[in-house]
Amino acid sequence: MIHLTETLALQSVEEFLTPAELGQLVKIMDSELAATGWKPRRQAELLRAPGLAQEILRSATARALHVLQRALPSVATDARWDYTELTAGQHIPTHVDGIPDPAVAPRRIGRIGVVLEDAGEGGEFYIETTAGPAVWTGTVVGEAEGYAPGTPLTHRMPHLGGHEAVPAWLRGIDSTRWVTPTRPGTALAYGAQVLHGVQTVRAGKLRKFVTDLLDTPARR
Repeated sequence: MIHLTETLALQSVEEFLTPAELGQLVKIMDSELAATGWKPRRQAELLRAPGLAQEILRSATARALHVLQRALPSVATDARWDYTELTAGQHIPTHVDGIPDPAVAPRRIGRIGVVLEDAGEGGEFYIETTAGPAVWTGTVVGEAEGYAPGTPLTHRMPHLGGHEAVPAWLRGIDSTRWVTPTRPGTALAYGAQVLHGVQTVRAGKLRKFVTDLLDTPARR
């Protein structure tokens, strides 16, 4: 049974990747980008990580699962991993991933990101908390959908169209920002109903992997 608290949780996993794994992933992605010529066409566009990178990241998730489950006990596995990068002047504005189709498995409990390479300046991940009602839709789910009775749902902002446009319900809310910089190889997991974003990269390039955390395995 999924509880509201885990959809709002935050959990770090230091040394999610070993130094050897981190170095291997840098080489894999450098090779992939050189071979494909991929460059993001829009801010925070996602690229599906290649097969060997998927294996390393899935192994790291399985190794860290017992830590993740302390804060997000319903998490059973990860989805396919994506790669993204931000360059100077780019950021990811505040948004919330939300829970699509709450009654349909696999359910997204949260997201997880791990930095491959830090930006020279800026690019810190952050979460925001607010007492305001604007983020909530008024929809409530319960045991029929696999949640604790009376679990409220936030709005959601799918990644498909990018994060450039901030919806009216989110603009101008009174919130408190908690900046959570992490070093390369450290993973940060956050509940699906957590407001979050990435601060502007002031110099260099931020490179990271991200994926969903699910309550049941997804088809890969």
